[in-house]
Amino acid sequence: MKLLTMLIPIFLIAEPNTLWFESYNGSGEESIGHFILSCADNGFLQVGETYDYENSTSKILIIKVNEIGALIWSREIYVGENNLGNSVIELNDGYLITGSLDQNSAIIKLDKDNGSTIFIETFDNGGTDALEHSAKIPGGLVAVGYVYAQDPFNTFYTEGDGYVMFLDNDGNENFSINLENYIDQAYRVSYHNDEVIIAGLSEDANDYKVIKLSLNGDIIWHYTYGGDNEDHCFGMDVNVDGEIFLAGHTLSGTENWDTYTVKIDNNGNMIWDRSLGNPRGFDPEFIHDESWGVKTTSDGGCVVIAGTGDEYEEYSECIGQQCSDIWNAYLIKYDSEGQLRWEKTFASNHLSQEVYDWAGEDIDLTDDGGAIIAIDNGQFGFLRVSNIQNNLSNGLKVNVSDDFILSDNYPNPFNHLTTIKYSTKKSNSVRLLIHNIKGHELRELYNGFKLQGDHSVEWDGRNNMGLNVPGGVYFYTILYSEARQTKKMIFLK
Repeated sequence: MKLLTMLIPIFLIAEPNTLWFESYNGSGEESIGHFILSCADNGFLQVGETYDYENSTSKILIIKVNEIGALIWSREIYVGENNLGNSVIELNDGYLITGSLDQNSAIIKLDKDNGSTIFIETFDNGGTDALEHSAKIPGGLVAVGYVYAQDPFNTFYTEGDGYVMFLDNDGNENFSINLENYIDQAYRVSYHNDEVIIAGLSEDANDYKVIKLSLNGDIIWHYTYGGDNEDHCFGMDVNVDGEIFLAGHTLSGTENWDTYTVKIDNNGNMIWDRSLGNPRGFDPEFIHDESWGVKTTSDGGCVVIAGTGDEYEEYSECIGQQCSDIWNAYLIKYDSEGQLRWEKTFASNHLSQEVYDWAGEDIDLTDDGGAIIAIDNGQFGFLRVSNIQNNLSNGLKVNVSDDFILSDNYPNPFNHLTTIKYSTKKSNSVRLLIHNIKGHELRELYNGFKLQGDHSVEWDGRNNMGLNVPGGVYFYTILYSEARQTKKMIFLK
């Protein structure tokens, strides 16, 4: 089989720009968001906590806004004094929150329209424990976090034991595994190709840690990544090819904390790693660059969100209107080879006369090529930006084979149903996938053996969970033996 690799340009270079910014507080003195979600209805959901420092209490805070940032609903959920809202995923019938209630692991399912409770399940998994993140798997859910925290009031690294729970769709526990021999704090989880990928912090937060599990909980492989000093992993995303992107910050080979981004293949082999920081050009000895989120992009690269600033009383420097002790949100774009495409900071005084701290806490991509960023400004900040993915001069990577032909879908654009035709000159295994502009797999249309000949398959605009996807640009990919090809289509609603 003859293969020819090509790179098809589909986007033009453009600068990321701010579309709008809105912020909302809870009942406490301060609110801090940890996770943001771009929803199927084009709205946005942010999860974290609202704090009452006088009484040393925290409540889970969830805020839903529409496509222009107007408030739709908000919820505060708490039991006792110490509660954490760590992340959220969207299911076809609700939003699933992971965190803790009264220092016990918790999952909470909320109605999409008004935020009312569908169910709350708590688990006393051992000592002070919490769930950090969850993912949908066939027939249920998988959630990860930690148990037996030695530092129970630290929401970033608690010095505990990593933990994974396999649950049914109603939040009931099927089985759980203590991962203390592999990971101290499991921070993110993803489901890909009938396997579970877990990322987080190794013992003493010295390295990035990644574990791959079967759906039965058997460990397939586990590896650490990092340098000779502390490396803190807080973000992970997996693209349609199964490549894994990790993000956080490092002291290895740096003057102070710098963002640290790693790309590995689906077998755990490192493809590249990059350290980057101090975008405003201050004295690097005093600048913290702390990354918390990463999303894969359709060019095989990623976008990373961080905060940048200093926290030292003995140091403050200003360059023009930029001052080191005023934190900015810091956005970084790497291409598939780990080359820096651009970096940009966002600050309060870009939008108003007020000057106060901003920091980027998380990011999710939107179907129009932009993104929504969670901003820590003492409240839940929602920063909507454009041109995150359509600022690329490269595009779809294609391994073309003379053993198959992938035709254009018809009709295109379509608003209900489209047909994808392909021909195989030899009998072989075939996989046909739909993914969005974020690079996330939405639907597996076929996975099996095909005889030589002409074939076709229809797509009705639904994802693997039966949920209607919003209108926008989508891609369909054929995987044929070692070859692959991707084409673009437009779904109108």
